[in-house]
Amino acid sequence: MEKETNVELFERMPVGRAVRTMAVPTVISQLIVLIYNMADTFFIGRTNDPYMVAGASLILPIFNITLSLAGLSGIGGGALISRLLGEKRPQEARKVYSFCVYLGMGTAAVFSVVVLVFMRPLMTLLGAGPDTYRYASGYAFFVIVLGGVPTVLSNTLANLLRSVGESRRAGLGITMGGLINIGLDPLFMFVLLPDGLEILGAGGATFLSNCLVCGYFAFVLRGLRRSGSVLRLGPPLQLPQKASLLGIFAVGIPSAVSTLLFDLDYVVIDRLMSGYTDIALAAIGIVLKVERLPLNVGVGICQGMMPIIAYNYAAGDFARMRSVKNYSLRLGLLCAGVSILLYELFAGQIMRVFIGDAQTVALGTVFLRARVLATPLMFLSFFHVYLFNGFGRGGHALFLGVTRWLGFNIPMLFLLNFLVGMYGIVWAQVTADVLTVALSLLVYRRFARRTFGPGKTPA
Repeated sequence: MEKETNVELFERMPVGRAVRTMAVPTVISQLIVLIYNMADTFFIGRTNDPYMVAGASLILPIFNITLSLAGLSGIGGGALISRLLGEKRPQEARKVYSFCVYLGMGTAAVFSVVVLVFMRPLMTLLGAGPDTYRYASGYAFFVIVLGGVPTVLSNTLANLLRSVGESRRAGLGITMGGLINIGLDPLFMFVLLPDGLEILGAGGATFLSNCLVCGYFAFVLRGLRRSGSVLRLGPPLQLPQKASLLGIFAVGIPSAVSTLLFDLDYVVIDRLMSGYTDIALAAIGIVLKVERLPLNVGVGICQGMMPIIAYNYAAGDFARMRSVKNYSLRLGLLCAGVSILLYELFAGQIMRVFIGDAQTVALGTVFLRARVLATPLMFLSFFHVYLFNGFGRGGHALFLGVTRWLGFNIPMLFLLNFLVGMYGIVWAQVTADVLTVALSLLVYRRFARRTFGPGKTPA
């Protein structure tokens, strides 16, 4: 079993304190990750070159695919490790950890090679024109081709550390990487490289910072191994049991697919918006990053919640599990409500932080005020997916993810673009997520009645 402090967190610590202990470092790290992603856009925007901004924005969906690979190994394995600890099976948890580390590195290496080989058709598919291709491809080379493995490995290890209650150390590593990236951006972009190559400097800073995060996690894991943690790297061929392998992929694949479909939604938005003007593409690129600040807060709360949910579900402590779920839900909705207020009031000022071009600012202000209204709906959608991941019910998570993106969001983008035009693309998120939340609540309540009994159905 893990250290006594982690058992206290999972089993006996007051629910509010336990959730905050896990969620606060995760939220902070999520925000720092977002800030360093936006820092690239901020510093690139200082060039006042909308083509360079658009080129960097086009890479966001591909970069997020690397995060989906981390979800395959990190979320799939992390949820299982928490459940195995709840079942008092530390030896099997050790094997799961090793398998997930090797899985993350292997899938990332394959993806990086694929991007390198198919760079031009991929950029063209995303909507890169003659003025944006050279910027997009150069940025992708550093953050995906060279940086794919350290990006996936660092995020995988962070998820696995959270699975045993080490949220503070996981959050510290991701936060440290983000701060290093923010510090290196101006150095690489405006000091070391000449004018016109700023985007390569941003990509190089991201690559180096992720490598340093991996080094930090290697140091942390070495210390944990000495204290008897289950996070010990074994031989590659020492596989976990078949049921555990199925458990990893049962949650990991839906997590990866949901992330990929989320990215596909962004690809469709970029592709549809590129049919109007490059100014519109630059504006929506900034908005899609800015709107992720409250979304990342919600994801951080869900990631902090999930190991406690998984542990207590496996241990059969459904009362504590429901308390954790309800506290996390209230916390996430509160943060979403605050974000709506702030973005509606300060949308124009936020846009001007990233670019000085007046047309881009004006268009982005309208886009941001519309898109932010979907924040509580998006949180509720992700919240239910993370609940099912914690339960090990990947089929439910996959159903909700696929239905959300392929059944509601993406068709709504095409429909409203056809009916309304450019602004229909912006309003599609709110419209589609109303349907998503209704479906999520229905699926969860049916699952809860069957699993916990009619008298214990959560409010």
